[in-house]
Amino acid sequence: MREIIRVNNMTKDYGDGRGIFDFNFAVNKGEVFGIVGTNGSGKTTTLRHLCGFLKPDSGSCTIAGLDCRKSRDKIMKNVGYVPGEIDFPDVGSGTSFLKIQAQFLGIKDKGYINELVNMFALDTDASLKRMSKGMKQKTALVAAFMSKPDILLLDEPSTGLDPLMRDTLIELILKEKQRGATVLMSSHIFKELDDTADRVLFIENGRQKDLINIRDLESEEHSSYRLGFKTEEEYQGFLSRTKMKVIHKNKEHLHIDIDVNSKLPDTLFDEISGYDIRYMKYKPFTLESYYTSVTEKGGKISA
Repeated sequence: MREIIRVNNMTKDYGDGRGIFDFNFAVNKGEVFGIVGTNGSGKTTTLRHLCGFLKPDSGSCTIAGLDCRKSRDKIMKNVGYVPGEIDFPDVGSGTSFLKIQAQFLGIKDKGYINELVNMFALDTDASLKRMSKGMKQKTALVAAFMSKPDILLLDEPSTGLDPLMRDTLIELILKEKQRGATVLMSSHIFKELDDTADRVLFIENGRQKDLINIRDLESEEHSSYRLGFKTEEEYQGFLSRTKMKVIHKNKEHLHIDIDVNSKLPDTLFDEISGYDIRYMKYKPFTLESYYTSVTEKGGKISA
C-alpha cells in the first residue's frame, strides 16, 4: 500500500515533559488511522504539525511526499481539517462562513454542502459567536468535508455532538473511506474508532505506546466475562480457587471480570459450577479493553 502521510522520528519539546517525543508512524492511502490518548498526550500537537502550523524540533512529517511545514499551502488545498479548538473568524453567520470557505476552495455546486448541512441538522443562519459548542462543531465538520478532500485530519471530531450526530459522523467517515479518502483522526471515544479505523496508535504523555491493526484485535483468541456472585463468601471462594486470569474485581458489587480463551469455553463452565452465580455477562474484546490492558501493563513502544 502507498504511504500518504509519514511522521519520521518527530519531536516537539515544550519542556517539563510536555510535547511529543520521537513519533514515528505512517498512514496509507485510503486508510482510517486513529490516534488515542488522554488529554495532553500529544494528539493535537501531532495534527498541528501535519497541518504545517508547527515546526518540529527534530524529525519531520510529510503528506504526499511534501514537507508539511515548507509546503503547507499546497498540501492544505487537498486536506479537510477539524481543529481541536474551534475559533471562527468574525464573519457573522454560519452561512457567511461556509460561503467564504466554498469560494476559497473553488466550490461552485453547493449541492453537497446543503446535503451535509441537512445531515447534521445545522442552522447556518445562526451567529457564529452565539452558536453552542455542538453547533460550532457541526459547522467545522461541514467545512472540512464540503470539498470531498483526498485527506481528512480530524482532531476529536465528535466533541460536543450528541450520540445521534456522532453516529451520523461515523457513517460519513465510512462513506469517505469507501470513496478512497485517507482519514487521520484523534479521539477518546472508542466507538468511533471501533467502527471506522483500520489501525490505531496509542499514545501517552507524548510517547507512542502501541500500534494495533483492528483486524488483529478482532481475531484475538481471548474474551472476557463478568461474573456476579450472590454472597461475599462465594465471591472470595471463587477468587481464591480460580485458575483463570482475573482482569478486574469489585468487592463492593461482588463481581469479577475474567479472561477466557475462546477456544476453551468449557473451562469457564467447569470453573463456575458449584458457585451461586447471580449473573454472567459476556464482554467482547474491544479497543477500549485493549487500551486499558496496554496502559495497565505500562505499554510498549511501537513504530
